[in-house]
This record gives sequence, C-alpha cells and structure tokens, in this order.
Amino acid sequence: MGQAARIARRELRGGIRGFRIFLACLALGVAAIAAVGSVRVSITEGLEREGRNILGGDAEVDIAFRFATPEERAWLDALGQVSEIVDFRSMAATGDGLEADRALTQVKAVDGAYPLVGEVELEPAIPLSVALAGNGVVVHPVLADRLGLEIGDPLFLGTAELTVTARLLREPDAGADGFGLGPRTLVRSAALEGSGLLTEGSLFDSEYRIVLPPETDDARLDALEAETEAYFADSGARWRDRRNAAPQIERFVDRIGSFLVLVGLAGLAVGGVGVSAAVRAYLDRKTGVIATLKTLGAEGRVIFAAYLIQIAALAAVGIALGLVLGALIPLAAGPFIQAQLPVPVALGVHPGPLAEAALYGALTALIFTLWPLARTEQVRAASLFRDGSGPVRAWPRKRYLAALAVSALLLVGISAWLSGIPTLALYSAGGIAVALAVLVAAAWGVRRLSRRLARTRFVRGRPALRLALGSVGGPGGEATAVVLSLGLGLTVLAAVGQIDANMRAAIDRDLPEVAPSYFFIDIQPAQLQPFLDRVQNDPAVSRVDYAPMLGGVVQSIGGRDASEIDHWVTRGDRRISFADTPGEGTRVVAGEWWPAEYAGAPQVSMAREEAEEIGVSLGDEITMKVLGRSLTATVTNFREVDFSSGGIGFVLVFNTAALEGAPHTWLSTVYAEEAAEAAILRDVAGDAPNITAIRVRDAIGLVTEALSALAAATSWGAGATLLTGFVVLIGAAAAGERARVFEAAVLKTVGATRATILASFALRSALLGAAAGAVAILGGAIAGWGIMRFVMEAPYAFEPVSATAIVLGGALATLLAGLAFAWRPLSTRPASVLRAQD
Repeated sequence: MGQAARIARRELRGGIRGFRIFLACLALGVAAIAAVGSVRVSITEGLEREGRNILGGDAEVDIAFRFATPEERAWLDALGQVSEIVDFRSMAATGDGLEADRALTQVKAVDGAYPLVGEVELEPAIPLSVALAGNGVVVHPVLADRLGLEIGDPLFLGTAELTVTARLLREPDAGADGFGLGPRTLVRSAALEGSGLLTEGSLFDSEYRIVLPPETDDARLDALEAETEAYFADSGARWRDRRNAAPQIERFVDRIGSFLVLVGLAGLAVGGVGVSAAVRAYLDRKTGVIATLKTLGAEGRVIFAAYLIQIAALAAVGIALGLVLGALIPLAAGPFIQAQLPVPVALGVHPGPLAEAALYGALTALIFTLWPLARTEQVRAASLFRDGSGPVRAWPRKRYLAALAVSALLLVGISAWLSGIPTLALYSAGGIAVALAVLVAAAWGVRRLSRRLARTRFVRGRPALRLALGSVGGPGGEATAVVLSLGLGLTVLAAVGQIDANMRAAIDRDLPEVAPSYFFIDIQPAQLQPFLDRVQNDPAVSRVDYAPMLGGVVQSIGGRDASEIDHWVTRGDRRISFADTPGEGTRVVAGEWWPAEYAGAPQVSMAREEAEEIGVSLGDEITMKVLGRSLTATVTNFREVDFSSGGIGFVLVFNTAALEGAPHTWLSTVYAEEAAEAAILRDVAGDAPNITAIRVRDAIGLVTEALSALAAATSWGAGATLLTGFVVLIGAAAAGERARVFEAAVLKTVGATRATILASFALRSALLGAAAGAVAILGGAIAGWGIMRFVMEAPYAFEPVSATAIVLGGALATLLAGLAFAWRPLSTRPASVLRAQD
C-alpha cells in the first residue's frame, strides 16, 4: 500500500484534467440527495422544535362527533389550562333569498381561552377577543373575496346571523388542522348555539388543547398519554402532544422526501455512467504508464491499489462538492420553502442527510469504477510497443466481480432501509438495473443497425448520412455512453410525464362523467323528505343517492388493537352507515347479507379490498366507538366498493337494528346538469341552512392542485437526473473531440467540405439522441403503466405529447452537445493533424 500510495500521489500531481466530468457527475448526484434529505429533516425538526406552537398547546385530546361530558371535561381541566375547539364544515352565506351567495368553509368554533399558545393575526390588527365579541366572525381573505365580504357585513352560518369583524391573516395552529375543503372561519362557539350545526349526529370534532405545567418532560408526557388513553378507553378519544403536532404533514413529507431520494439515486446511476466513462478514458490514457510499471516489476494488485487511491481521492472531492451544494441549496431556497408550508422549517446544516448522501455517493463511485479499475491488472508490458497488444476485453477476476455484487447489494439494502418505503426502493433499484441493461442492449442494437444501414443503397449519394451511420456503428464510438447517460435521465422524465398525464386524465376526463355534482351532508332525519322532494322532482337531476351516516372510531379488528394496524381505515374517524338490504348496485362477493328487518346480534359488511389489505376474514369481530359507546359486530359479508366513482361508498355498513337508535344524519349525492347546480344549492340551503354542500368539482380542483405540486416536485428530481445525463453527454462529446479532429482532417484530405463534415457530426448526434429518447419512451411507458396499474390501481393510456417531447428533447440535447465540440475539428488544418501521427 505504501508503494501504491506513492504512485498515486505522484500521478495526482498532474492535476484533475480529464476528471471534471467525473467530479460534476458525482457532485450533482450527491447534491440532489443531500438537498432533498436536508429539506425533509428541516421540516421534521421544525415540527419537533415548534410542536407546541403548531399544536396550540402541549397536548390535545380529540373526541369525534360529540362534546366531552362534564366528568370528562373536569378530568381534562385537572391536567392544566384547557381550550375547547370545534372543527367542522359548513356553508357560509351572505345576502337574502334568491340573491344569497354561498361558499363552503371550514369553521373553527373557539372559546375565550383560544389561543393558548401563539397569536392570531387579523386585519385590521385588533385583538381576537374584540373581533369575536358578541356575534363577531373572522373570515379568511379567500372566503371574503369569494363572497364579496367587507368589514361589518352580515354572514350566516346555519341559522346564526354573524357580523364580519376582521380578515384572518394567520392562525398559530394552522399546521395541526390537517386538510380542509374550504377557507377558514373563526367564531365563538357560543355564537352558534341554536344554529342547527352542532346537533347530535352532526359531523364535527371536539378538540381540547391543554397547556401543561412547565416541568412536564417527555417522560411525563408518556405517562399522561397512557393515563388519558386509559381514562377515555371506552369513549374513542385520541391523544396528541407537541412531539407529533402535525402527523399528516410529517407523514407526507417523509413519503415524498423518500420518493425524491429514490429519484436522486436514479440520478446517481446516470452520474455513475459518466464516472465509469471518465475512469475508463483516464486509464486508457495511462496504458503506457501501467505497462511501464509492470515492466519495472510492479504487481497487478499494486497498480490496482494505486489507481483506486487516486479515484477514491477524487471521489472524495466530488462528494465534498456535492455535500456543500446539497447543504447550500435548501438554505438559498429557504424563503420559498417556508412560504409553501403551514409549519415552521428549521433550516440549517443537518449531518444526517449529508452523511446518507455521502454514503450513496461513495458506493456509487465504487460500483461504477471497480470494473474499469479491475482491468488494469490485465494490461501487458507489450502495450509499450505500438499495436503490440489489443484493447483489454477480458472480464475482471472473480474477486472483483464479487466485490461489485456486494457493493450493489449494499447500496440497494441501505436505500431500502433509509428510505422508509422498502418495497418502492427495491422496485426502483430493480427498475434502474433493468433500465441500464435495456439501454446497453439498445446501444448495441443502434450500433448494429447503423453499420447495416451504412452499407445500404439508401445512403448512396448522401455522404453526410453515410459518415454519421458509419461513425455510430464503428468501433470506439460514443453510442453506449450517450444512450446510457441521456436515456436513463429521459426515462425518469418520461415516466413522470406519463404518470402525471394519466392521473390528470383520470381526474379531468373519467371522474366528471360519473361523479355527482354535490355531496350534501348533515341532513337531519326530519329534513330528508323535503330535501328529496326538491332534488328528485328536478328534471335537471338524473340521479339521487342517499344513506344514513354517523361517525365512529375503530377500536379493534379481529382481536387486534386498531393502533397496531397501519391502515387508513384505522387512522382517525370513520364514517359508517346502516342498511336492512343491499343498496342498488351493491355486489356482495363473499358471505351473506343479513335478512331484512334482522334484529339479532350486530353484523357488519366490509369493503372487500380494505378487508384483504388489513387481513380480515368472515366471522371476525370489529369493535367501534360510536358516540361514546362501544359496538362490536361480526363481519358476515364482503362488498365491492368503487371509491373512484365519486359516489357514496362506506367501508363499514352495519345492520339497521345495530345503529338505528343512535343519533345520525343523512348523506346524499345529487347528479345534475351543471347549469342547474346553483339553483339546487340555493333552494336546499335556503330551506335548511344547516345542510352542508360539497361541490365535487371544487374538491377535484383541490386534488388536481395537490397533484400539480407533487408532479412539480418529482419533475425537479427528474430534472436533476436529466442534468446529470447532459453533463455525461458533454463528457462523451469532449472525450470524442480528439477522434473527431483526426476524422475531420482525413475527410478534408479526401475532399469533404466543412458543410458535409458538420452535417455528419450533427446527424450522428441527433441519431444517438433520438435513439436514447425512443428507448426512454419505452421505459417511461412501462414504468408509468406499472405505477398506474399496481400502485394507483387506475387505467393507463399512453400519452403521446410528452413522449414526442422526450424524443425531440433527446435529439436536441445531443445535437447541441455534439455541435459544441465540432468547431475545433472543423477549424483544424489537415496537415498539422496528420504530421503529428506516427
């Protein structure tokens, strides 16, 4: 190792000429992963550090669909200072009769103690207590603009007439509230008494925020959580504290961050192609040096170690550059990131994600340099003589192949472990490996096809095309490097384009054909018949579905506690229904529906897909907490439930006798012509202002907006991969410049014009780019189909617009890179080049 280190040190004195692409590829890949990881940790640490401010207290006890009993409230008051918040959806209305305007709003009804932590910012800048005095109400600017509200205007929530006193600029606890379908309205709970909005059976959440004594540490929080869960064990309440103030946001950030890290790994794979090409080109230039060392008695392992040390030192420089970039990018983008999120972000330098990115970079550099490095042992001393030996084509020794396999498995295993989504990580790794193999095969096919086409009659009389095809198919060409580097980057981008287009098609094209116009909720039993009389007798209404609905919390399934089951059915509140007979279109796929007017032990029907995901079998028992009471029912049948239809669909439907006596409301979906929607909303809300209408098109718009944000984030990740591929492309073009100089000199000597030579260079680059784009379309289509079919469980249709853009973009990218290095060969005099040859 001492001899190898001395050789490496002396070689490195010559500088990093030839390794700029190596450093750029490694730095870009590491920077992308480090930046994504740093942003994810910044958000997570911000949530942890500011958890008390985000939550609006030290702890919260959430009770679904009811208020705390006096005994429960007394128990909570004993813990510390308590503030009661009621969160629900409602229709906000302004004006009278036919002139009334209405909009959906997310109402937060608060008491005089709110907010326990932080300050509410209003416009004008008045205290919240003044703004909410009497029948005062504070509205979000979006709602105010939508309804044309000014300070002093009346606003109706249900039957309660309120007065707008201010606009809401900032809620201190907005990050803890989760997803809402409408802009926020703040009002005193007392102002809603008699409004018809908070009756038994209505859908609302009671949240009790608590400020604990200052000495309360994490151990005490654990104890309080256990005591609270034990006390509320029979009432379905949930505990949350400052350590997990915004679990939905944290879960989303973790998932999208992990996914983008996997996209970053694809970028590193593209960079690895450039790393491998740079190392191979460097070692080709060092063939004489290696042969000389062998002539002087150096063993193969010494030479291998010497160049491994050099590559390791340069890799360390590239990784360091990537880490610096990865740490600085989030800091530079900090204001933009914070503006997009409702929670604080703890921007800074985070060692964890930087170490993870460095590990990925080191393993990638090792994997893509082992093969060319291992072949240094096979260089013979005869290489000192001109044409004394041919190029090294033998496979490396088994020990190097074993080390290569171990390194690849280690990279895949670490990415699966650290990503938090191991299945997706393994599939991504497999997809990258398959994509690389397909791209190598495609490069080989392009070369073979080009050689054949160069000999056909079609190219006769077209010297530029024949020269381009001959160069692509000839030995020592750049086809493999170009197709690999650009093809993998374009494949990632093509997959993103296909998935984004198909998701938008599913939302914009498929759902509107079958989705209802409105969801009407909180229809009281006495209001159901008048409501049906209005909508069913409207000629513009094609269909009306309705079902009883109430809320509950799943406590156990099949003997397993709900907290042990990681599934959306067991997280949070669950809307349930009851029925005597299967509804129209209901398809029972296993078991038997209970008899009509059944009054025996409670039975429940469950959606088949969710039952399979959780592992529920016929005969299992499900226990739910419904309005403070436990209900245990036996699963007697499974139904097919198509939630993608946009209609009414319940995971759990009980027999009527089990729940009919419980306070409940009705849910209805109305399918109507778009022109009639406004009149339906006006009439229904005018007769029953407590009924909340959710316009499906507005909800679809929110989903589309969220999808756009996800697609933009993923496109940025794919763009980083594509940028790395373009750097590799430039490296391949730069590496081939010397060969092009000689080629241009020979062609000029035999009479070729500059225009012909330039056209051949341009055609060569465009052909390789188009080939990479074509392979990318195939790979992107397969990846898009797989994700849509098996992850999104939605139909897939090939999207040609983005595919065409991919091919044109690939051809343009290679054309620009090729032309950038074409001017020197074109301007070189043939005599000066040919005289320098042996």
